Amino acid sequence: MNARALDGYEISTDPDRIDAQLVHHWLATDSYWALGRTREHHDRALAGSLNFGLYEAGSGRQAAYARVVTDYVTFAWLCDVYVCRDDRGKGLGTALVEAVAAHLAPHGLARITLATKDAHGVYEKVGFRPLTSPEQWMTLGLLDPGPLAPETA
Repeated sequence: MNARALDGYEISTDPDRIDAQLVHHWLATDSYWALGRTREHHDRALAGSLNFGLYEAGSGRQAAYARVVTDYVTFAWLCDVYVCRDDRGKGLGTALVEAVAAHLAPHGLARITLATKDAHGVYEKVGFRPLTSPEQWMTLGLLDPGPLAPETA
């Protein structure tokens, strides 16, 4: 997939264009969800995922990244969405998430999920919404499960 994002930017799923070292640096040093992620774990995650890069059209410099884990039939997990600090505030995150959704739409997936602590507005612009029945969802093995409910006496 190669698509125009916003003026001066393009989005691609070409794995050869991903700057794995740069993306690892972004995620391991400047994201709340992947701080300290090792390069080995990062490379394994990239290898098993559908990767999206957002690039300056002229220079080819990577400005953003998103990763999708999917079976291409029933489910996709959108994760590791990151926009370079120098490029924030230009709508690139929204453009990237729109491109991910458009790329996955022809597959007829039942759902695309994600988790975020602070970027709800970006995802809502593309149509994401909170779970309608969060009590139906469970998780196993989170490194950071978030705040625990207060203990009752």
